[in-house]
Amino acid sequence: MAETQRQAKRSRKTKETQVLVQLNLDEPAVPEIETGVGFFDHMLTALGTHGRFGLIVNAVGDLHTDQHHLVEDVGIVLGQVLADALGEERRIRRFAHAYAPLDESLARAVVDISGRPYLQYGVKISRPLVGSFDTDLVREFYQAFVSNALINLHLDLLHGDNAHHQIEAMFKATALALRDAVRLDRELTGIPSTKGTLTENAARTQEP
Repeated sequence: MAETQRQAKRSRKTKETQVLVQLNLDEPAVPEIETGVGFFDHMLTALGTHGRFGLIVNAVGDLHTDQHHLVEDVGIVLGQVLADALGEERRIRRFAHAYAPLDESLARAVVDISGRPYLQYGVKISRPLVGSFDTDLVREFYQAFVSNALINLHLDLLHGDNAHHQIEAMFKATALALRDAVRLDRELTGIPSTKGTLTENAARTQEP
């Protein structure tokens, strides 16, 4: 199995946003996150920290309109970068699940790095805003991420009352599940799929 580090970098520029994401799956580092949306920065920092990824995100956007374009576009580019970093050589664990609590909140993430994008979102957040962050955008971020990473993610909020805690538990559970799913499995002699590939749907889904 190749020993090269699995890493990638992508940028995306539209009339609404400009996004740069770098990801290294094999070299943990303190996340460097700057999007102009404080709570979103906090969630992406949790994703990088608990996923034990090297993660850099720099994004600017039309926040005078709202946060939607920026949050969704970060999800798009992060998903693309994850797919790029995994590459064609995917002798990985593939399937993983994780639970993460934060005080009264508990979230569960189940992931399959399958090449088949699907999001099952069993989440009801208790209020519409955390600070100035629109909590409806959590789903938009995950849908963009899953569609472009080409993974199957089942994300469930099992219980919780505080919206900040609910969302942070979700991001931490996702990070832990991804950390396990992308792990190289040195006992595998081939790709963990009856089809022999996890990259059959290689075309990237992307908003125009």
